[in-house]
Parts: sequence; C-alpha cells; structure tokens
Amino acid sequence: MIFWDFVLSPISASASLRQAVRLTDRGDRRAAFPLLVRAARAGIPEAEFRIGRCYLEGAGVPPSRGNGVRWLEKAATQGYVEAQALLATLCLNGLGPDQTATEPGKATLFGGPISAAPDYETAMYWARRAAESGSAEAQAVVGFILGGGPENLRDQAASDEWYRRSADAGCPQGQLGYALVLARNSEDPETQATLVRHLRGAADKGLATALFLFGMMQDRGVGVAQDQAAAARSFAQAAAKGHVSAQARWGFALMRGIGVEANLTEGESWLRRAALAGDPEAAAVVGDIYAKGGPLPPNYAEAATWFRRAADRNHKGAARALAMLHLTGAGVPRDQDEAARLFRIAAQAGDPASHADLGNLLLKGHGDLQDSIHTREWFEQAAESGDLIAAFNFGVCLAEGVGIERDDQRAAQWLRRAADGVVNAQYWYGRMLVEGRGVEQNAEEGRAWITRAADIGMIEAQVMLADMELNGTGGPKDHASALVRFTKAAGAGHVGAMFATGAMLGGGHDVPVDRTAAQTWYRAAAERGHPYAQLMLGRFLLRNVAGEHNPTDARMWLERAAAQGLQDAKADVASLPAVPNDAVAEAV
Repeated sequence: MIFWDFVLSPISASASLRQAVRLTDRGDRRAAFPLLVRAARAGIPEAEFRIGRCYLEGAGVPPSRGNGVRWLEKAATQGYVEAQALLATLCLNGLGPDQTATEPGKATLFGGPISAAPDYETAMYWARRAAESGSAEAQAVVGFILGGGPENLRDQAASDEWYRRSADAGCPQGQLGYALVLARNSEDPETQATLVRHLRGAADKGLATALFLFGMMQDRGVGVAQDQAAAARSFAQAAAKGHVSAQARWGFALMRGIGVEANLTEGESWLRRAALAGDPEAAAVVGDIYAKGGPLPPNYAEAATWFRRAADRNHKGAARALAMLHLTGAGVPRDQDEAARLFRIAAQAGDPASHADLGNLLLKGHGDLQDSIHTREWFEQAAESGDLIAAFNFGVCLAEGVGIERDDQRAAQWLRRAADGVVNAQYWYGRMLVEGRGVEQNAEEGRAWITRAADIGMIEAQVMLADMELNGTGGPKDHASALVRFTKAAGAGHVGAMFATGAMLGGGHDVPVDRTAAQTWYRAAAERGHPYAQLMLGRFLLRNVAGEHNPTDARMWLERAAAQGLQDAKADVASLPAVPNDAVAEAV
C-alpha cells in the first residue's frame, strides 16, 4: 500500500493524504505539505484540517493564523470533528475567523495577530457540533462556556453534565472542570472520591491547573493523605508549565524546605518569577525577605518595591508593611499621608489592625475626609457587632470629631463599653471622668480606670496617674509612687516623663533630692525638644546646681527654650551678660 500510495499520490487525493500522513509521522512536514494541499483541494476534510494545523504551527510552511483558521473552517463546515473542536478553542481564546486582523499600526514580534476578546457565540456553535459528535475536548469547552461564559449562554446544570461526559471520556480539561463541579458539594465520601479521581487524572496528564490544585490537596491532606513531598513535586511540575500560583508555592516550599530540601536562591528565583507575573502573595514574600534580611542587612528600599507590587493588587499584609515603612522612612520617603492611603488599602482588604492605625493617623491630621468617614463607619459597624477594639476606636472618633461631629456623651458611652477589655479605652474613659467630658466629673473613678491601664503597662496612663498622685487628684498624694511611674515612663522614651522625673529629683517633693540625676533627665528631655527641660537644663548649667558650670551651654539651652516661646527663658536670656564681640566673631 505504501508503494502504491507513492505511485498514485500524483493522481489520487486519498493516496496523497495517506502519503502525507506517513511523511508527517516521520517528521518530514515540508515534504508532506504539498501532498496535503493536493488532497485538500479535492475536498478531503482531514487534509483541510491538517493544512490548518500546519499553518497554525508553522510546520512545513511559514506560520499564518489567518490561513490556518480558514482551512480549519473548511474542514469544520464539512463536519470534521477535530477541526470543529480546535476552531471552538481558537474562538474562545480570541483567535477565531473574525478575530485575526492585526490592529492598524501595531505588530507582534513574529508578525502575528493581536488576540481579541473571546467570541463565545462562535465558539459555542462549533464546540456544540463537535461535542454532540463525541469530542471530549469540545464537551469540556461547552461545559466551560455554559458555566462561565456570558449570562445569556449560561446553564449551570447543562454545564455540569457536559463536564461529566468529557471527564468520563478522559479529557484532562473535562476532568478538571468536573472536579471543580464536584467541589461545590464534596462532603459526601463518594463524591469526594470521584473528585479526587478526576483531579488526579487531569494532573497525571500534565494539566498545570490540575497539578496545582492536586498539590494543594496533598499539602493540606484534603481528600488524600497529607504528603508535602508529593505536593512539592506537583507544584514544581505546574510551575515549570508556567502556572503562576504554583510558582509561588514552589518557591515558598524551597525557601522553607517544605517537602523538599531548602534552596534559598532557587526559592527566591521562583518567587520573583511569580511576583513579576502578578502573584501578590509572592511579591509580599519577596518583600518580606528583603525587609527581614538574613546573611546581609535588610534592604528596605528593595523590600518597598516588592511590597508595592503586592499592595497595588490589594494585598493587605504588603500594604500594611509598606505603610509602616512610610511611617518610619525606612527605604522610602517618610510620608504619613501615603501611609494613611496604604493603611486604607489594608483595612478595606480586611486587616482590622490597619483600621486602628489609619484612625491614629487621622487623629493626627493625616489622610483625607473620605478616609475619616469610611474609617469611622467601619469602626461604628464593628463596634455595634461587639468588637471592643472597634468600640474604643469609634469612641475616639466621637471624642475627637473624626469623620463625625464631636459627641462627648456618645464617646464616653462607647469608651466605657470598650474599657472592659481594651487598655487604651480604660485610659481614655478615665480621662473623660477626670475632665467631666460627656459624663459627670468623677476624679476618683477616673483615677481607678487610669490605674488599671497603668498597671498593665500603658505609658500614657502611667504618666497621667503619676501626675494625679503628685497633685492628689482623685485620691491621696503619693510622691514616691509618682516618681517610680515617671521614671519607668521616662525609661520607655516618654519625653514629658523625663522632664517630670528631673523636676521631682531636683527638689521640692517628698522624695530624696538627686540633682545630678535631675540634670541627666533634663538633658535627655531637652535634647528631644522639651522647652521646659531646656529652660531647667540652662539654669542648672548656669548656676552650677549639679556640679557642672557651663555658661556657654547654658546660654544655648536657654535660647532654645526662648525660641519656643517660653517667657521665663526669654527673661533669663535677657539677664545674661552680653557676649563679647570677639567671642561672637569666633562663633561665626
């Protein structure tokens, strides 16, 4: 037969087709193409289909999508099922008969067309014809369109049935689609077993999405025995096929040594690949790698670049991390308004801590009016559902007029509710009682609430309670306790407490005098810009109160205090002897 096909091929279309098929199987597509043309011109649909494939794949002929689609249409019109199925797939991917014209002024790298939007109508026409003739691939396409296409074409029950038929025929796309159908209600053990069988089948045939999903099941032990090594292999295979989420999972597995030997360099490479392809979780992880550092110091500028990629896709963790960098100026310009914007992204994505951080920035005048309104609305809704932290934040919004008209009475009510479980609310509610804001003034009860917050370690509460103990507000005076609290808060960096500690140790209170320590605390507060500490440090240095006499430094600190508007400091500076001209010239 081979001999006669060779002899008859110049005059027999069927013989030409058979000879072309043999040449194609041997890899000689260039020699096969003229024989296919001879058979196609005789109207043989298989030859038309094969010519279409040659043009699409550039096999034995220069690639031409237009010519390829035209020959596929000829074969499909004659009822050739494989052509119908392939044509449906092309239409679904924006590469059908009316979708191949390149836009004016634009060209792709190889001169091919720019893909258009899917043509669901045409895809459905050809897919249904092929599906009804038994094509499992076309059945999967029909299931896809009926399940996820335009609303006018949707029919979920029919979609499920077509996916089932395709899956039973062993088509990997059908198996994946039917597994996803079964996943909607997989509590029944038999249903779950069927789901696993089809998903495993699609994965074994190399379908990237199926490999990824089956890897997730293996990783978590859902429907199959937990096997992180097998999961890692599935992720690796899917990643190699270009599945972005699998690249992220495979990179993460390599970074952490989950189911595979750890390889930080390769792991980061896969994470970068996934991040550049648009996976926000991968970008966030890469950002975290640079933020935390390792053998090398942290690189916050590089971390910010990756966090921004993820934040732009509404990744709440990355948005929050980038906001924190902008708050501190690490690797990026310090910008509290940008931090507020990023906290808003994180908050809207479901991060409650970012709501609180955004609220704090709003209280300091950052963010915009819409931020204030949305944040207050979120706090109010969460507070009404029983969230005590939100109740505290909503109370602060009411107390400060953030996103809502100030209402001290309602603020006090919400702060009282939150005070049962939130330390900051105990402090705020205590202050309102002491000040009589929104409630009847009750310094004793206010001091009790502030004491609760101070004893847990809240610095602001410690400072206020110390001041109340110093002055006997809401209870007895206790200078010794006040000094302990001021000193503790000063050690934690509270500038006002540094000044207060210096003032108590400087004399005039019921605690031992230690003017050397007092001067040390005054200096600490003065260097941080506290005007009264600058005044007192200047006086100590000028009058040699603590054993150090330094008129030059004394003048400098007094002038700094005066520049901040302290009248006493201005009077002290005015009383200082004039500076000799030569000293001024030397200073200049």
